[in-house]
Amino acid sequence: MNEVPLPDPQRKLPYRGWWPLAGGVAVGLVLRLIFSGEAGDAYTPMMQSFILASPVLIAVVTVYIAETQARRSWSYYFLMPAFANILFVVGTLMILIEGLICAILIVPLFALVGGLAGLAMGAICRATEWPRRTIVGCVACLPLITGGFEQHLALPQRERVAEREILVSASAAAVWRELIDVHQIQPDEIGDAWLYRIGVPMPVEGIADTDDGEHLRHITMGKGIRFDQVATEWRESKSVSWRYRFSEDSFPAGALDDHVRIGGHYFDLGETQYSLVESGDGTRLRVRMHYRVSTQFNWYAGPLADLLVGNFEESVLRFYARRAELASRTQPAGS
Repeated sequence: MNEVPLPDPQRKLPYRGWWPLAGGVAVGLVLRLIFSGEAGDAYTPMMQSFILASPVLIAVVTVYIAETQARRSWSYYFLMPAFANILFVVGTLMILIEGLICAILIVPLFALVGGLAGLAMGAICRATEWPRRTIVGCVACLPLITGGFEQHLALPQRERVAEREILVSASAAAVWRELIDVHQIQPDEIGDAWLYRIGVPMPVEGIADTDDGEHLRHITMGKGIRFDQVATEWRESKSVSWRYRFSEDSFPAGALDDHVRIGGHYFDLGETQYSLVESGDGTRLRVRMHYRVSTQFNWYAGPLADLLVGNFEESVLRFYARRAELASRTQPAGS
């Protein structure tokens, strides 16, 4: 097997060692610009053609450029492509073609797939005398081919239910009051939920209302997000089920990544149910959320949604519990 010759050190240009990294990031950004279609169209960034092929292409290009300079180590094959993929995601944020939420959620997958693809490319470079430029070309063509027809494949509809429960040291009536009408939510009351840590705007209030016999909550969140929760079941101090009602202006431009917008092509919330059961001197408060995840890579997006929704439920239950317990301590007896 012929080794790649080392270049003359006297002719090495400044920062030449960073060229593989720069090349990998650059080809990734070009591919992302190509995959800029709207949901349901060809060449959207939520296609499996992009989600899997882009980190592989970045890795292949990174290792290819590096191998034209000198033979690299196995650790290099994994670490440099993984780092290139991380920088690629950062680059999409810098040029404003990707949102923070999607970037945070996808970067672990990109780094891992990129590292593994780098190892595979390194093994090919060591074991064969194939023209590696041909490999780069084939990998580059694959997403361009599959991205042109993947939109015709039916999206899997992953319907899920998440359920959590907490014991509140307050009466069912006290918990119910806090559950139905919520004012002046402070960031430190609910900001520990991972959804809000990665960039989802935090809730501000959920104001109770009635309209033609309907029980409503008018939800306001940061960045101008507004929508209603409409009660489909209402048993005072016992249970309530909300469905979500959105309008055209519920989500102002830039408030949420389009790829994770509630009620969108790829994610939606069904009913959210709360039940209250008196238990000794307290109340068991339970929440049950129905939601949908629809992507060609539900094997990754589905478990991630399960984790985030479950964590959100735990956070919101703690919020209601703290408020109800505080109200019970401060209100006069019998009120």
